[in-house]
Amino acid sequence: MARVPFELESYVERATKGPCFICRLVAGDPEYRHHIVYEDDHAIAFLNKYPTLVGHTLVCPKEHREQVTGDFTEAEYLSLQGLVWRVGEAVRRVTGAERVYIASLGSQQANRHVHWHVAPLPPGVPLEEQQFVAMDATKVGVVAMSEAEMADLAARIGAEMGRIA
Repeated sequence: MARVPFELESYVERATKGPCFICRLVAGDPEYRHHIVYEDDHAIAFLNKYPTLVGHTLVCPKEHREQVTGDFTEAEYLSLQGLVWRVGEAVRRVTGAERVYIASLGSQQANRHVHWHVAPLPPGVPLEEQQFVAMDATKVGVVAMSEAEMADLAARIGAEMGRIA
């Protein structure tokens, strides 16, 4: 799949000075549209706008929370982790991933809203290009997918989630 360079400077500008992109997405702001794969009253999962791997999906609580564990009760956290598992399993099945990486990234300086990255590593990626390298857009660039391809992928992941539920 073709890749395009990651525009780090504009990303940092948006992430540090712009509104919370997840809250804007949840609010339905058309400027912050993403391809949603799952949504319920408490959480949302959508394709990463800057995927380094095909199927790279974010899972988030709808309510703005910033601490990956500290802003949740144990029950809330475990509920979200159940969703992360379901998304991971759907992404794995749809993409044929050799491995699924799951990480909570972000910081108090940018992308404060808690979210988990579910990133599927395809088979055959050389070891030197796996793990952190595979998820580093500054090193590998961003997968170039059309809106139609993203919409189709989101629909297939969402359909697979329905089979897992």
